[in-house]
Amino acid sequence: MRYEDYQFLEFERRNETILTVFINRPDVLNATNAILHTELKEIWLTIKNDPTVKVVIVTGRGKAFSAGGDFDLLGEITENYDVAVRILKEAVHIVENMINLDRPIISAINGVAVGAGLAVALSSDISVVGENVNLIDGHLRFGVAAGDHACLIWPLYISMAKAKYYLLTGAKLNGKEAERIGLVSKCVPDNCVLDVAIEIADRLNNGHTLAIEFTKRALNLHLKKDWSILELSTALEMLNFLSDEVKAEVSKLRAR
Repeated sequence: MRYEDYQFLEFERRNETILTVFINRPDVLNATNAILHTELKEIWLTIKNDPTVKVVIVTGRGKAFSAGGDFDLLGEITENYDVAVRILKEAVHIVENMINLDRPIISAINGVAVGAGLAVALSSDISVVGENVNLIDGHLRFGVAAGDHACLIWPLYISMAKAKYYLLTGAKLNGKEAERIGLVSKCVPDNCVLDVAIEIADRLNNGHTLAIEFTKRALNLHLKKDWSILELSTALEMLNFLSDEVKAEVSKLRAR
């Protein structure tokens, strides 16, 4: 895909080599519909094929980073096996394509991040979050396994004990707590998130490109060596989506 082909992602150049990607459905807190979910998989491949980009910032338009899958998409998953398989593959590829991109990705988590949005936020190489921003892995809240990224990334970042607490309970945590336990790179005042992300991007942009690329590649081997955890957890999530219990739960959410 070319940049102009994207419907729910917008792009700004800070200069010729720093690209900011905006998740752009602000009227629904940047929740992912079927098209946006596919775009969050594809954009990293588009950037990979753009040699002018050295650093990427990803953030959300408006008040949210991304509130996760919208209720229509969740409903489609519960009702259609083929959709469930497609979303399963895309969820894995979102994380895979981000960690395989040879350029550093900085997430500017400017508002609530849930589900697929949280996967993008935390699969970035450096994450900057506002103090009062809520991060929520909400899978268990409506009866599906914590897929996407969480079972792979959270234990590595914050310990198994903390990961089990947050993932099994679905408890939210704000930016301050996320930084304290090591889930994000930096916590800053809410109105400074994008500015700090830009400062970091400028520093990386002026750094040694190959050294940054090779260090990212080496560090991400920690994720790749346990890759089967991501594959299994996301498959189990989709299996849960096809249950009568989850279908009923999603129907209630859509009826609100």
